[in-house]
Amino acid sequence: MRTEDIDYHADGARLVGYLAVEEAGAAKRPGVIVAHEGGGLGDHAKEAARRLAAAGYVAFALDYYGDGKPLPDLSQAMPRIGAWLADPTGIRARAHAALEVLVAQPRTDASRLAAIGYCFGGTTALEMARAGEDLKAVVGFHSGLSTARPAAPGVVKGRVLVQIGAQDPVIPPEQRLAFEKEMSAAGVDWRMILYGGAVHSFTNRRVDAMGRPGFAYHEASDRRSWRAMLDLFEETFGE
Repeated sequence: MRTEDIDYHADGARLVGYLAVEEAGAAKRPGVIVAHEGGGLGDHAKEAARRLAAAGYVAFALDYYGDGKPLPDLSQAMPRIGAWLADPTGIRARAHAALEVLVAQPRTDASRLAAIGYCFGGTTALEMARAGEDLKAVVGFHSGLSTARPAAPGVVKGRVLVQIGAQDPVIPPEQRLAFEKEMSAAGVDWRMILYGGAVHSFTNRRVDAMGRPGFAYHEASDRRSWRAMLDLFEETFGE
């Protein structure tokens, strides 16, 4: 497997993403954007990229803050996330630039693209879909579902899967209902899986060390949600 840090620029920022790809074989393969949690690009997203590469995909973990590093303090993330929630123009631009990096890789099949994301990274993947990016599949893990620019009918090109902890205080039932209405009104092929016993950041083994109420790793939901993502990819890219 080859991994590489790649510089790119968007929205006035220098961004540094993380590419993972198996070098064996010359055949092109589907490409997947991986969008990190609100704390910044770190081991969690990079591990996901490597797992995707091992499963036969070209994976590029984008950087939506800059310099490819986690933020030293999560409190620094909230003003930026809040601004992007109010106006997703900037986050859509940064995600689009990352998609261009992925498409430019020699082993990427540009006709078979997907995006996944965690926490606000899941929101980012959903904003890519709402912006009409040519994605065949989009998966959000404990992803924020609200948006200032709901999907217009016919704009979302691929299938959408969101996977939420049933007890997640960050994504309450009313937010899930609003998302359901948005996706249905836009004519999207969408699905939502709720995981009983799971709260926010249920895929992140390191989150328990933060000691934040409502944030906890949940092994069964982590395992099942990864499998559900792979099932969607196999369904979508196998056609």
